[in-house]
Order: sequence, then structure tokens, then C-alpha cells
Amino acid sequence: MRYVLPLAIFVVLVAVLAIGLKLDPRYLPSPLIDHPAPEFSLSTLADESKILRKADLLGRPLLLNVWASWCRACRVEHPQLLTLAANAEAEIIGLNYKDTRPEALATLAQLGDPYRTTLFDPTGKLGLDLGVYGVPETFVLDRRGVIRYKHVGPLTPAAWRERIQPLLAKLAAEKP
Repeated sequence: MRYVLPLAIFVVLVAVLAIGLKLDPRYLPSPLIDHPAPEFSLSTLADESKILRKADLLGRPLLLNVWASWCRACRVEHPQLLTLAANAEAEIIGLNYKDTRPEALATLAQLGDPYRTTLFDPTGKLGLDLGVYGVPETFVLDRRGVIRYKHVGPLTPAAWRERIQPLLAKLAAEKP
């Protein structure tokens, strides 16, 4: 009888640890899912005199891809973004995060530019408002600017095929 309580605690501890081992360590839930994206007013990377606001991005589902020239994982996902843009599978807006304009422009000149436009966020304020943990991160926004999904890490063909593409198709089919 005196071993029942320690045995019960041990069993509960093993169960909790077993559940933890089955979880995806890269999954970082966002409290912003199903909430409007934050308001912003940022210059574009290509033209510091051109200011874009959230309202300028509304009207169609899109991907908001957070990236930086100093980010190695961003270079890993870049070919996937180029493929999506070339095949017109998704409208991709870039958010250049905590970077310098010359280095970011040089990176796009070297690797290719998959973005319809790129917002320039040198201080990381919009990234912080979005809850960015690190780059790259990709958000799916619906036509009203509501965040529907957040992908942390490099965008892979599997993530595109299994999660993001079906969600974008569903959002595109919704009536405005």
C-alpha cells in the first residue's frame, strides 16, 4: 500500500512525458489565428517613398512571408517561393525583417524575387506585432486580412501541398 502513491506519480509522469514526445517541437501556436492582422504603415523595400498599409493588401488571399538577407533558412525556402510565384500558385508579399535595405535588395537580385511587393520592417515592429519568433515564417491571410494559418520555418513542398495550398483554395472559393 505504501508503494501505490509513488507508483501512481511515476505512471502519470511517464504518461505526460510520452505525450510530450509525440508533439511537434517546431509547432508554435499563434494567438493571432482567426484574428485580423495588425495595422501597419511601412515603406516598400524597393522604394522607400512608397508606403503600404494593411488596407492595400486586402481583397484576395495571400501569403505574407517574413524573411531576411542574414537568414540561412530563408535561403533554403527561397526556391520554393520562386516556384510558387512562377506558377502563379500564390500571391506572396514579403516582409523583410530586421534587415538593411541594401543587403535585402542584393539578396533578391542574387536569388530572384518571388514577391509581388516587399514591406521593409527594419526595426521588426510589424514582425513583433505578428508574433514572429524567428525567420522565416509564413502567414496565410484571407481577403479581409484575417490570419488563417502560420507556418514556422522554411516553407517546404510538403507543407505547401498538405496545408497551405488547400487552405488558399478554400479561401479563394469563399464569397467576398
